[in-house]
Amino acid sequence: MSMAEDQTADVAGLMNDVGRKARAGAALLALAPSKAKDAALLAAAMTMRANVDDILDANARDMAFGKEKGLTGAMLDRLLLTEERIESMAKGLEAVAALKDPVGDVMAAWDRPNGLKISRVRVPLGVIGVIYESRPNVTADAGALCLKAGNAAILRGGSESFHSSHAIHDALVEGLSAAGLPEAAIQLVPTRDRAAVGEMLRGLGGNLDVIVPRGGRSLIERVQEEARVPVFAHLDGVCHVYVHEASDRDMARDIVVNAKMRRTGICGAAETVLIDRACLGTHLRPLIEGLLEKGCEVRGDDLVRAEVSAVKQASEEDWYTEYLDAIVAVKVVDGVQEAMDHIAKYGSHHTDAIITSDAKTAERFLNEVDSAIVLHNASTQFADGGEFGMGAEIGIATGRFHARGPVGVEQLTSFKYTVRGEGQTRP
Repeated sequence: MSMAEDQTADVAGLMNDVGRKARAGAALLALAPSKAKDAALLAAAMTMRANVDDILDANARDMAFGKEKGLTGAMLDRLLLTEERIESMAKGLEAVAALKDPVGDVMAAWDRPNGLKISRVRVPLGVIGVIYESRPNVTADAGALCLKAGNAAILRGGSESFHSSHAIHDALVEGLSAAGLPEAAIQLVPTRDRAAVGEMLRGLGGNLDVIVPRGGRSLIERVQEEARVPVFAHLDGVCHVYVHEASDRDMARDIVVNAKMRRTGICGAAETVLIDRACLGTHLRPLIEGLLEKGCEVRGDDLVRAEVSAVKQASEEDWYTEYLDAIVAVKVVDGVQEAMDHIAKYGSHHTDAIITSDAKTAERFLNEVDSAIVLHNASTQFADGGEFGMGAEIGIATGRFHARGPVGVEQLTSFKYTVRGEGQTRP
């Protein structure tokens, strides 16, 4: 069936066919040697570099479509591909290829008194469905990570990234073919029809094992409400930076500005800054001025606005908001306990940071803040699988099921027990 932009065939039948092919591909990938998987990733990276003009042309079509749809500047930045970003994707494929293959890894082994030898061994999850919005680079990251962990992938990108995702997917398919692996092991849903998402949530006739959603709250909530297969949850990235009274002023300013403004449209971007009342007179103005100089709108409580007149009034809703834009909320707190209470009430368990030179306070924050990623004296923009040495990530899981934080190749495996005996029977 062709990859037509406007698929007119029955969506349920189309998606069930995708699921069957993925299941067949998963069975072969589960047994594929590491060398073959790595060869596919390296060939895909080489193809991506060779096809950079085609990918840019496809992205230009998507950018035009996104502008017609009225996407925000932050969303358009997520959608945009450049030669540098394509090169980063290619390097990401190579980085995943260089990782240790988790499949077959013996996690634990022990002998029983009756002579049975038991091992817990990593195995692929099976077929993983990834539903994402805007970012075409997820096509490369998700496809690569699933392949490395021996899983088949069914990728459903946003309608606005349709052409870019297909151009990237073409490189992945060429890599699979060059390595002698089944091309159906990485499939891109060939229709923009939203009904395809519903079919994935229903499990594609039992052929889908896990769903990973990457997108806004409406997508995540729909997936969690409707999915009949397990979900790696990723809710909003309402990330905080807490400036403790014992922090270095220049460090605090630099980290806050970077955490907010390096890339405002990513889930690890800081959305709320909490600052101790005790350092208000020394730290607040340089911090706010640093943000304003970068073009960031600052919304603050009454104490913040009393110190800096350029700050706009924050509302209760601002403390819950993931802006994904050049906007930040700033609030004054009385000490680490109030900061942690605020994070617990308004945060999304994604990524939160403390800036302090007080080791005891830092350890308390790291231990007590219930988020997938907690940092000390570092920008929240490090909430990224690549920065963690995972090569890439399929998303940041904020729940507690199976995986939490960056979801890399190891998190895309399960395990089974192998038991070796010599004729034992149970009395």
